Amino acid sequence: MLYERWRKVAQDRRNDIALRDLASGQRWTFAQLSREAEKPLPGKPAMVCPQGHSAEFIFAVLRAWRWQAVVCPLEPHKQPLTDSPPPPPCCHLKTTPPTTGTPHAVAFTEEQLAADAENIVATMGLRPDWPNLGVISLAYSYGFSNLVLPLLLHGIPLYLVPSPLPVVLRSAAHAHWNLTLAGVPALWRAWHKAGAILRNVRLAISAGAPLPLTLERAVFEEHGVKIHNFYGSTECGGITYDGTATPRLDEASVGRPMQNVRVAINREGALLVRSRAVGETYWPEPADTLGRGRFQTCDLAELKDGVVYLRGRTNDQINVAGRKVSPATIEQALRQHEAVAECLVFGVPSGNADRVDHIVACVAADRRGTTEELKQFLLRKLPGWQVPREWWFVKSLGTNARGKVSRAQWRKEFLEHRAKGVTRPSDYSPAQRTKPASRRRTAAKAPRC
Repeated sequence: MLYERWRKVAQDRRNDIALRDLASGQRWTFAQLSREAEKPLPGKPAMVCPQGHSAEFIFAVLRAWRWQAVVCPLEPHKQPLTDSPPPPPCCHLKTTPPTTGTPHAVAFTEEQLAADAENIVATMGLRPDWPNLGVISLAYSYGFSNLVLPLLLHGIPLYLVPSPLPVVLRSAAHAHWNLTLAGVPALWRAWHKAGAILRNVRLAISAGAPLPLTLERAVFEEHGVKIHNFYGSTECGGITYDGTATPRLDEASVGRPMQNVRVAINREGALLVRSRAVGETYWPEPADTLGRGRFQTCDLAELKDGVVYLRGRTNDQINVAGRKVSPATIEQALRQHEAVAECLVFGVPSGNADRVDHIVACVAADRRGTTEELKQFLLRKLPGWQVPREWWFVKSLGTNARGKVSRAQWRKEFLEHRAKGVTRPSDYSPAQRTKPASRRRTAAKAPRC
């Protein structure tokens, strides 16, 4: 089915540019891509694992479809979670990010992949005359669904950018007069601070992590670009999309359900998703949260007038003297302070059986604000018991290639520091742990995609 869909796209648009590699200057028409797809797969493997950020990734996917091998996209230097591909009708494996707990492989059928691409193209309004600028990882579920599948199943051209660095993004300004740019919040922040957001971006999308409202507003006011917040999951593809033309009024809002996607709230307050794009099963170990067209998320949510508002995750709630609070509630309030660039909130054991947890705020600030300043700011927005007891100032939260931050990893690092009596690890990041002590006080690496 997927290969037949691709052949029709290639036939209809055979002389149009399908793919450009802006690093090498190479370009391929749809007809040329079609010829690449016909090349044999050496060894006739049962599973193909495309990696990297080049045309070879696209070639590998097409050849796997042509020769009926299971596709399992992988980030560089990663290995498949399983050596055994799922049986037909499954044809694709995605891996969940480790920030959501133990990584899993999710198996998809051809129909499910095609449904996700259809939902995304229809809801976001992706257009052949607005090529996708490929900055995010092609192997990441977000990148595969927003960049690879629209190219191969809907004829949306893809222009690959070799790096997400602002100076490299600027060099893509002349690639086309109209562009669609999908990123993650950490990249949008870096591009905005460097003044690298292109004037010819007609559609701007952000996913992978919560998009700070302050950043969305700043980009809109300075560049006239509305960043559309996109919420999805590896297990089911796109869930909601903020299609409004102006910045949101509430940071918790992630927009309305995608076309052909239905959502509901279960008894625990978590979001339940139903659509034809929901994955077939976890592989090789199934779970009752996924399958038969439904996926039970761990995201606490609220529905108001058809709009979905995220209220944190069921497994992240902090227990303060019997009262539960989601870290997301505190993070959303804290990000409204002008000095806060990034923040992460988590609970740690308080040592007091009655209190249970202490709230810790890990903050990366554009300027160093005092703890008392931030406390007073939160007291004007939240009940006193929700204001963090402990504060940890860092240079960066070190988002990974998917634009995510590991709450569990930061909690672990904080507890280890506290156990050693280190009270002011202001320049420390978990990513720096393996470096010699004399080199730890360095800036965190820029996010990669």
